[in-house]
Amino acid sequence: MNPIIRKAVPVIVSMLCCLPAVPGALAYNDRTASNYQQTYHPPVYQPQPITFHDYISTHPKMRSATIGAGVGTAAGAITGLLTGRGVLRGAVIGAGAGAGTGLLRSSYTMQRHPIVNNIATGTMVGLGLGLAGGRFHGTTARTAGVGAATGLATGLLVHGL
Repeated sequence: MNPIIRKAVPVIVSMLCCLPAVPGALAYNDRTASNYQQTYHPPVYQPQPITFHDYISTHPKMRSATIGAGVGTAAGAITGLLTGRGVLRGAVIGAGAGAGTGLLRSSYTMQRHPIVNNIATGTMVGLGLGLAGGRFHGTTARTAGVGAATGLATGLLVHGL
């Protein structure tokens, strides 16, 4: 076989293999450029799923209620231990009262009325301590009254008359 033909065979075979693509390439002009250009599509960012921890830590009311429940749990457990009424009972009652106190403290309406906010907070704390440590409902009412009086005194001393 001729050495020139031997060297030309790969070129001829590659041209024959690419032949169907050649007419499209030759027909390419400015009018068909828009058909062949690819537009840029930025990557679509999917929102990350919100975990329970993210929801608790970012939502202001949930955060306040959770922090209040934690503080109330500790206070109620200590109260239940000291009074002999049960640590778990005191912790559960304290968690409820603490969550309510946390919501009161974070309320926008109550923030506009600081003295009433202190009275309500004192009442809730007294109610929780009375329920966690008292044996009768009269104890709960008395401790809620003492808490309200303490909240009133604190509000008047801090915010003035």
